[in-house]
Amino acid sequence: MPLTSEQRQEIEAQRLSPATTSRPTVPALEEVLFAPFELLDHGFVRVVDYMGDDGAIVQAARVSYGRGTKKVSEDSGLIRYLMRHRHSTPFEMCEIKFHVKLPVFVARQWIRHRMANVNEYSARYSILDREFYLPSLEQVAAQSQSNRQGRADALPAEKAEEVLDLLRQDASRCYDHYEQMLDPEGIGLARELARMNLTLNTYTQWYWKIDLHNFLHFLSLRADPHAQYEIRVYAEAMIEILRRWVPVTCAAFEEYRLGAFNFSAGMLRVLRCQLAGEAVTQADSGLSRREWDEMQAVLKAD
Repeated sequence: MPLTSEQRQEIEAQRLSPATTSRPTVPALEEVLFAPFELLDHGFVRVVDYMGDDGAIVQAARVSYGRGTKKVSEDSGLIRYLMRHRHSTPFEMCEIKFHVKLPVFVARQWIRHRMANVNEYSARYSILDREFYLPSLEQVAAQSQSNRQGRADALPAEKAEEVLDLLRQDASRCYDHYEQMLDPEGIGLARELARMNLTLNTYTQWYWKIDLHNFLHFLSLRADPHAQYEIRVYAEAMIEILRRWVPVTCAAFEEYRLGAFNFSAGMLRVLRCQLAGEAVTQADSGLSRREWDEMQAVLKAD
């Protein structure tokens, strides 16, 4: 299980010890503060702190005092305008901090988003748990032939079981050797050296703090259907959290970023020609084959 009974007791103790504050809070997010959203087989994400709300974005954009006197509809319109025109600094006024438990290979993708503050569990100081990510059968897929960094259809059940068995054996054997090297009565190897033997599906943990602007950028990439499944699971859970925290901003984000497609200048020229009744082919469009296919996929989507 992602959380032990002791960890659950600790989280419940945090939730039952509310702090008095004069700063703005968000009741919907307070409901799930500290609570884990359990993901994959041993992972989770949970909010441990946050600052700001939809009102803070509006306040920063207007550089006003207090909560403002504008109508809710006007505040929503302003946030949608800011999102539509890709303003950044008003959204940077809000921050959120997560506690995340995730496989090492997912963490190595995640850390590429550099505009955040991260503190990871130290395997130089502590000993990692015997916990490994093993995908479900439907996620054990063949290499895509059209996307070098993606997967295609699931492997037949027999082959998928073989893969899972190999992953399980390799992870267990490497962890056995990890423990053997650490044993102070045996080899007694330093933790910082013994850890290099562990497989990439070993679970790690970190605290991850980020401002809302950069958080939205992370979500726009990692919640995309083309993102790797394992990191997309975390991003999708975080969108649920985003919806609780800043609902107006989340709605604008889903409208103008997550559910949108950006047309290049060349794509717009093609589209205008097509709207004018002109026949345009990929060969005379000035677009690459990939650009052309992406555009057609969007225009023909149900």
